[in-house]
This record gives sequence, C-alpha cells and structure tokens, in this order.
Amino acid sequence: MRILLAGASGFLGNRLITGPLRGHEIVRLVRRAPRGADEIRWTPASGQLDPAALDGVDAVINLSGANIGDQRWTPAYRRLLRDSRVEPTRTLAEAISKRTDQRPKTFLSASGINIYGDTGDRVVDESDTPGEGFFPDLCRVWEASTRPAEEAGVRVVLLRSGVPLEKNEGFLKPQMLPFRLGIGGPIAGGRQWVPWISLDDWLRAVGFLLTERTDIAGPVNLCSPLPVTNAEFTKAFGAALHRPAVLPVPEFGVRLVVGGVAELAVMSTRAVPGVLSRAGFTFRHPDVRSALAEALADR
Repeated sequence: MRILLAGASGFLGNRLITGPLRGHEIVRLVRRAPRGADEIRWTPASGQLDPAALDGVDAVINLSGANIGDQRWTPAYRRLLRDSRVEPTRTLAEAISKRTDQRPKTFLSASGINIYGDTGDRVVDESDTPGEGFFPDLCRVWEASTRPAEEAGVRVVLLRSGVPLEKNEGFLKPQMLPFRLGIGGPIAGGRQWVPWISLDDWLRAVGFLLTERTDIAGPVNLCSPLPVTNAEFTKAFGAALHRPAVLPVPEFGVRLVVGGVAELAVMSTRAVPGVLSRAGFTFRHPDVRSALAEALADR
C-alpha cells in the first residue's frame, strides 16, 4: 500500500512508520526541501500541494498539528493550534477531492477526544455531540475540514485520540520529573476523568482502521474502554514509579504555570471507544496500570 503521511516528524508519526506501517510504501509530506524520493514538499498555510503527490496513493494519514503542551496558550498560540490543524487538513481534503482518477480510498485524519468538552461523570462515545469551549470548537472546525474528501466519496476516519502514554513524549513527559521526585499529585481535586490510551493500542487501532476494518468511517474514539479519574491515574503513576503521589495541585497553580493548556488538564472527558469495541478491536492494555508499566518499561 502506498501511503501519504502528513505529520511524520511527530512522535506518533514516527512510531506509525516503524510500527503498523512497516512494509508499506510511505511518502512523507515535508515543509522543507525534500531529502529523498520518499518526501514531497507542501505549503499547507497557502493550500499548496502538488497534485502529483497523490499519484498511486491508496491512503492518506494526517497527523498535522502544533504540540498542545509545548507552551502557554497565548492568543497567538491558540491561533497556531487551530491553523496548524485546520489548514493542512483542508489542503489534503481538497487535493483528494480534486482527483478525477486514482483517488485515495481512505483518509485517516487526526482529531481530539476533547471534542466532547467537559462531560463530568457522564460517559460519552461517538454518538455524542461536541461540547463547548476552545478545544471542542477547534476540533469541530478541524473535523469539518475533511468534508471535501468525504463528499468526493472517500472513506474518512476521524481519529479522536485520547492521551497516548509514553514516558518521553506527550502527556507523561512533563510529569516524569515531579513524580520521580515524589512531588506529584492529583490536579484540581482529581475528580476529572482522563481519556487515556496506551501507545501500543493507539498504534494498533490506527493499523486496524487502515487495513482491517475498511468499512468503518466517521469519528472513532481512540481511548481505553476503562477511563480513570485524575486521582486514580495519579495513584497508578506514582505506584509505577515507586514514588508517593499525594501532593495536591490546585487548579490556579496549573493555570499559573501552563496557562490555557490547563483547560485540558482540568477538563473531565469520560469517553469510551464505542466504535472500536463494537468492531471487535482487542485492547492489549485496557487498564491504566498495565499501560503505565508498558509506557515506563526500558526498551
């Protein structure tokens, strides 16, 4: 299978290439001068993508987007979070829709599990509507940007990703030091639900949707069937590191340190993977303790 991949330089993109996409022909979209025949330059900010980039392509995977936790969410960074997701997605969807022959059959495009907003203790799956707030609004526009490809008859899968667990990346990375020092603890009371997923299960789920269940389209929650509260996650994380994890972190402290990203840290999204569960996908790490043990293991 020939696969066009946007966002290949991110940790999820890299893991896909060395994991479930191994053995396929991967063409990377880059914003610099190509370094080989397996790279194609594009400029999504201006909607520029050479139509030839889709020649012979069977599937397109879009993981583009600025890192959510890299810095404070200033107004300028909020614009970057939005533009870095919406513009590449729209560029790819429109390029796909304009093909009159050899159109890709599948378009897997990233989205966020926080599209449901703050749901409190209420369980949500793909049948629920988006919530309210900055990130749900961003996800709504982000997903809508895939519409040209869908209207052209291409199978579009919206990857509503939870928090992939990996010690040197993403959600766990900034927490490693305080927890190793024994000064980690529940955030804002710890009652909010965390929609996590093991990295291994995230990668396998993408492979499953790409090659095994080609009948599935629309939103798919990539999260564990067993979400936990922040307090439960904190306890399991501390236990995995053999450290106490009892020092509470007040909400104002989180907002003071990380600004807007605190909106996600205190948001309660009790999401479950309805589509994957009904499709028969088997999670290797459905419980948070086994997932953390896998994430923290020396490889």
